[in-house]
Amino acid sequence: MSISIMTANLNGIRAAQRKGFFEWFEAQKPDVLCIQETKAQRGQLEGGPYFPDGYHAEFVDAEKKGYSGVALYSRRQPDEYHRGIGIPEIDSEGRWLEARFGNLSVISFYMPSGSSGAHRQGVKDAFLEPLLERLKAMVNDGREYVICGDWNIAHTWRDLKNWRSNQKNSGFLPHEREWMDRLFGEAGFVDVFREVNDQPNEYTWWSFRGQAWANNTGWRIDYHVATPGVAATAQSADVHRADRFSDHAPLTIRYDWPD
Repeated sequence: MSISIMTANLNGIRAAQRKGFFEWFEAQKPDVLCIQETKAQRGQLEGGPYFPDGYHAEFVDAEKKGYSGVALYSRRQPDEYHRGIGIPEIDSEGRWLEARFGNLSVISFYMPSGSSGAHRQGVKDAFLEPLLERLKAMVNDGREYVICGDWNIAHTWRDLKNWRSNQKNSGFLPHEREWMDRLFGEAGFVDVFREVNDQPNEYTWWSFRGQAWANNTGWRIDYHVATPGVAATAQSADVHRADRFSDHAPLTIRYDWPD
């Protein structure tokens, strides 16, 4: 059997809906969809086209309206949900939602961005070490994890087009890339996309400015970060670029995993 897991930073769930995302999503029929940056609270979506038949939907909203927020849709009812990572200043921004299906956990995760200035980079930097410690504990707890989402860091030069000119910019700072080395090294997690696609020029985010989309001047900052057991079962990965629902593209990976 197999399970298809999709992740998509929608940069506003309502804006993406107006661009046809939910019609496309229903046609694709993934088993699990992880959304980041809903920019809406669940109460603002009730009665709208955001709850398609055949899917269970759960949200973790930011306290601040119009900001951040994650969601998780699944065809199968999860055994349980776990909301937040246990760090109040991160959890108040709605960045972590875990759904458990037997021994497999799927998490929708939205890493803070530091691109708006020094203060937000400081928030991001302060989160990195506690997050890594949490992840190290998770990899040894006997469960399998797929952490899907916008990690807001391009790991290596292959993961963004203009890597030379971005080495002093948030998302490709030396200490951020070193942290990703540790995530995929000492912490024991796997960059699943790179297990099935080792090619350059594979990106998931393009600026709305200039001709970034047309010229494929992008960054690969959306990941499936998984424990080795489930990562080893990855069969295929697809970045959907035929439609532009957001400044990010949906990333779907199929796993040979019992549903």
